[in-house]
Amino acid sequence: MPPGERFADRTDAGERLAAELVDRGVDADLVLAIPRGGLPLGRAVADALDAPLDIVVASKIGAPGNPEYAIGAVSSDGHVWLDDEATARLGVADAYVERERERELEAAREKASRYRGDRDPPDLTGKRVVVVDDGVATGSTAIAALRLVREGGAERVVLAVPVGPPDTVSELDGVADEVVVLRAPASFGAVGAFYDRFDQVTDEEAMTYLDERP
Repeated sequence: MPPGERFADRTDAGERLAAELVDRGVDADLVLAIPRGGLPLGRAVADALDAPLDIVVASKIGAPGNPEYAIGAVSSDGHVWLDDEATARLGVADAYVERERERELEAAREKASRYRGDRDPPDLTGKRVVVVDDGVATGSTAIAALRLVREGGAERVVLAVPVGPPDTVSELDGVADEVVVLRAPASFGAVGAFYDRFDQVTDEEAMTYLDERP
């Protein structure tokens, strides 16, 4: 991949994403980042759009024996998205899905509480919301997050990511009002392959982006 097609790190990706949103004339009342990796990008986007930054939390449901392969996701309010085609193809039992749903729901709620502390979730009613992450692969977490925002009463929902495969981007187009993606290569392996530096973001580091203000 040519150097110009890669992102140096999440901050670089966030700045490029923010520039694209500004060029497109996207307005936002609120920017919501998907923790942890989405927060460095969310900070750049929120600053560029002069909007407050908060989080939207969804936890991935992994396939039996292959937890990195998402067959669905659950948001912190309990909303569940399942890839019915994947669960059927893999023969995933309903009992497994229900058990993992409960486990991931608890994880999502715990993460939301850890990041927000005593703060209440933002009121999304009638808001123009931009949801940001550092990339999408299957899109399961993003779909759950977008549905959570939609059900929260948002007037308009935009998903902004640096990179994702075309089929996933197309699917997300049916969930968000608009999807802004900088790279949608036909040959897609993993999100991290499009970054020079893609280190794990700790909770402690991620929360510092929420503390910063324009």
